Amino acid sequence: MPIITLPDNSQKSFDSAVSVYDIAQSIGNRLAAAAIAAKVNDQLVDLSFRIDKDAHVTILTDKNPEALEIIRHSTAHLLAHAVKQLFPEAKIAIGPVIEEGFYYDFDLAHHFTPENLIVIESRMKELAEQNIPIVRQEMTREAALCFFDQQQEIYKTTLIRDLPDNEPLSLYTQGEFTDLCRGPHVASTGQLKAFKLIKLAGAYWRGDSKNKMLQRVYGTAFFNQKDLDAYLGKIAEAEKRDHRKLGKQMDLFHFETHSPGMIFWHNKGWIIYQSILQYMRGKLRDYDYQEVNAPIILARSLWEQSGHWDKYQDNMFITQSEDQLFAIKPMNCPGHIQIFNQGLKSYRDLPLRMAEFGQCHRNELSGALHGLMRIRQFTQDDAHVFCTEAQMLSEIETLIHLTFEVYKTFGFEKVTIRLATRPSMRIGSDENWDRAEKALADALNQQKLAFTLAPGEGAFYGPKIEFHLHDCLDRTWQCGTIQVDFSMPVRFGVEYVAENGERKTPVMIHRTIIGSIERFIGILLEQYAGKLPLWLAPTQVVVMNITDQQADYATSIVKTFKKQGIRVISDLRNEKIGFKIREHTLQNIPYLLVVGDRERESGLVSVRTQSGRDLGNQSVEDFLNHIHVEVDNYSPRS
Repeated sequence: MPIITLPDNSQKSFDSAVSVYDIAQSIGNRLAAAAIAAKVNDQLVDLSFRIDKDAHVTILTDKNPEALEIIRHSTAHLLAHAVKQLFPEAKIAIGPVIEEGFYYDFDLAHHFTPENLIVIESRMKELAEQNIPIVRQEMTREAALCFFDQQQEIYKTTLIRDLPDNEPLSLYTQGEFTDLCRGPHVASTGQLKAFKLIKLAGAYWRGDSKNKMLQRVYGTAFFNQKDLDAYLGKIAEAEKRDHRKLGKQMDLFHFETHSPGMIFWHNKGWIIYQSILQYMRGKLRDYDYQEVNAPIILARSLWEQSGHWDKYQDNMFITQSEDQLFAIKPMNCPGHIQIFNQGLKSYRDLPLRMAEFGQCHRNELSGALHGLMRIRQFTQDDAHVFCTEAQMLSEIETLIHLTFEVYKTFGFEKVTIRLATRPSMRIGSDENWDRAEKALADALNQQKLAFTLAPGEGAFYGPKIEFHLHDCLDRTWQCGTIQVDFSMPVRFGVEYVAENGERKTPVMIHRTIIGSIERFIGILLEQYAGKLPLWLAPTQVVVMNITDQQADYATSIVKTFKKQGIRVISDLRNEKIGFKIREHTLQNIPYLLVVGDRERESGLVSVRTQSGRDLGNQSVEDFLNHIHVEVDNYSPRS
C-alpha cells in the first residue's frame, strides 16, 4: 500500500501499485489533463510509470522547466516518425534535446531542402492531431538488437552494442514508429501542440570527421503557440542582426576558402578591432599589468611539460623543422611562464601581472566554424597573475571588479556566473583543487555575487569562474574566465624568493575578460545591430553637402575634424541629400552632418543621428565638444 508524498508534504495512500497519471487524477481532473510527466524521488518518469512503494511525487505541467525538455524530446521523436513515413529508406541516428530546441540526425541519399522541411513539419502536425498514444516497453539487449536489426537501423544497433551489458533498455512506440530511448516522453502525440523546424546542417556521426556525414534537422517546441511565436520573433530579429550580414553590409571583414576559419579584416573592421585593443591596453595600465609578447610556435616538449600535448593535441596545428615537432600555440600560458622564469623573482615583485594580446590557433572542425564566433585563428586578451597564496583572494576579487567594469563599458549589464569545478581528467592533487575551488568561491561570496556550479567543467589544470554575458535578445555568450592554477607553476619550476629567503612556488591565475577579440566583435555587432557606440564606430561622422557650392565648406569641416582625431568622411557626390542620408544610415554611421548655403554662411552644421533624430543646427565647435564627451565616456548608444 504505497503512501505518496506530494510537494506540499500532503500524503495520499493507495491500496495497490498506482500509475503517476492515476495520482494526478486523484488530485483533480484539471491536473491530470495538464500533466506532462512526473518526478518520482527526483527521477523523471512517464505518466504511465507505476509506483508500488512509498515515494515523493511531483506532477510536472507547463509550469515546470523540466517538462519543456520532455516536450522537446518527444517532438524530436515526432520529427523522426514523420521522416520515416515520408522517406522510409532513412536511417535514424540520435535526436537529443539541446538549448532552445532539439535536433535529429538522419542518414539517407536524398538531400533535404528547405521545401522538405515544410512537408516534414506538415506531416508532424498531422501525426500530432491523430493523438497517437506513446507507449514505453523495456527489452533485453538481445531482443532490442534483434528488433533494430530487422528494421535495418544500423545506428541504433551500434548504440546498443556500445552500452554496458547491464544497462536497462527501453523503447518508445507511437503508431508504427519505434525508437530507442531512456525517456521520459509525453503520453500521446496530441500533447505536442507548438513546434517548428528551424534549419538543416551536416553532422558527422558521433562528431568524428572519420565517420559518415549525416543530415541534421534542427527544430524547437514550446508548451503553446504564444511562446513559440515569441521565440520565432527572437530568431527573426537575430537573423537581422547576424554579424556575418552586417560585416558584409558595413564592409568590415570577409572569409576565404584559401584560409578557412581565419579572418581578412578590412579597414573599417580593423578600426573596431584596434579601438577595442587600445581600450583594453588602457585597462592594463590602470591595473598595473606588464604587456608582453611570446612566440606563436613552441616546441612539442614545452606542450608536453604543460600537459596540453596529452589533453589538447587534436586541436593543435602541428609543424616540423629539422626533425623537431612544434605546435602553433592554442593558448598563451606556457609562453608567459618562460618570460616569468627569466631572472629570479622576489616576493617584492609579486603580484606580477602579465598580459598579452596573443594570437592563438585551434584546429576546429570545418563544420563547426561560424563567422567570427567560431574560428581557427583568434587573438585573446589573455593575462596571467603570479602571486603568493596570501595575495590570491585579493587578486581574484580585483579581477572580478575589472571584468564587470569592462562589460559595463561595452553595454552588457546582465552577466551570469558559473563556477566550473574539477574534471575527471586533471593534473594536481585533490588538496590543491580544494584550495583553488575554495578561493574562487570565497571571492564570489565576499562580493555577494550569485553563481551556479558547473561540476566537472573546469580546465585540466584548475577550476574557473565563467562570465556569461546576456545580449539584448537574452542570448548568453561565455566570454571571461578566471582560473586558479597550482599545478603548472610546479611543472615548470616557477619560483620566487620568499621574505624568509626560501624558494617558493607562486600561484598562477589565468584570466581573460573579452576572450577572443574577433568573437567579441561579432557579439557587439549583433548586440547593437551594427549601430556601435561612437567610440567603436569605424566611421563616426559623415559630412554631406546639398550642392556643389558647399563642397569647399564641407571639406574644411572634414579637415578640422580629422585634426581633432574624429573618424570622418565627406560625401560630395552630385546626389540628392535624401539619397545620401539613407545610404549612410544603412552604413550605421552615428552622426550625419548636412551643410547647405545657410550653414556655410553661418559657420554651422545641421546634425542628424543614425536613428533619425534631428539635433538641429550647431556650431562646429559645439558639435566637436559634444562628440568628444561621448567618446571619452565610452557611452553605449541607446
